[in-house]
Amino acid sequence: MRLILISGLSGSGKSVALRALEDSGFYCVDNLPATMLPEAMALYADFGYEQIAISVDTRSGPSLSALPAVVGRLRGQGMDVRLLFLEARRETLVKRFSETRRRHPLSGAGITVEESIRLEQEMLADIPELGTRIDTSELSANALRSWVRELVDADGSGPTLIFESFGFKHGLPQDADFVFDARCLPNPYYDPQLRPLTGRDQPVIDFFAGHKEVAEMIADIQALIAKWLPCYGKENRSYLTVAVGCTGGQHRSVFITESLARAFADRQVLVRHRQLYREN
Repeated sequence: MRLILISGLSGSGKSVALRALEDSGFYCVDNLPATMLPEAMALYADFGYEQIAISVDTRSGPSLSALPAVVGRLRGQGMDVRLLFLEARRETLVKRFSETRRRHPLSGAGITVEESIRLEQEMLADIPELGTRIDTSELSANALRSWVRELVDADGSGPTLIFESFGFKHGLPQDADFVFDARCLPNPYYDPQLRPLTGRDQPVIDFFAGHKEVAEMIADIQALIAKWLPCYGKENRSYLTVAVGCTGGQHRSVFITESLARAFADRQVLVRHRQLYREN
């Protein structure tokens, strides 16, 4: 059996993620108390289910504190348990609740949405370390569905390397384990012919090939990741996210991200381009 747990902040897209898994053939349950997970999984095994996705978050109340121990217990029994933790910047969540006019699950008399979000972040503080984080601040629903499917399709035999490009002007991704700044490199943006292209287009690739400092930065990042990846593997990490940023997230960071993915092609690798996904 395989169990995918969906957790995270209200308004970060947990329902979108759960529906994506349901469309992929998972038996899905929304809002199950953490303490009920072992019994539920035993029941689903009797029913013959092989792929289960369950949302566990602050709606579960006090039982949420038991989630780390429960996940450890299930993994100790040999079950393939993965947790996806969805989050977004506070201002993004406030905007989403304002636009949808939905009530935050922790809101009450005299408590603002921003205060509810802060309280929820405190309640969930121990959960992200159980799995992989997804910052949905700049993601469309379609992009989130795609990322969730990619993560659950990973075979789990070792740490999956996630290489992610982003634009600093859109904010730092909250889900990154490593962040590298490529803004010091030559910028194709200032060439009118290259400006509308991305770091995946051949003219931009040719542009970077003419600057040795670009290759040097890629080599340095590659060496650092290769050196420390075994340590993360010893910690039973399922995913390691390496984010590379430039000003807009269109040229330099995209090229370096693609280059790093090719350099680690002998491992399980996922590639994300935050700013290129914004409108998809």
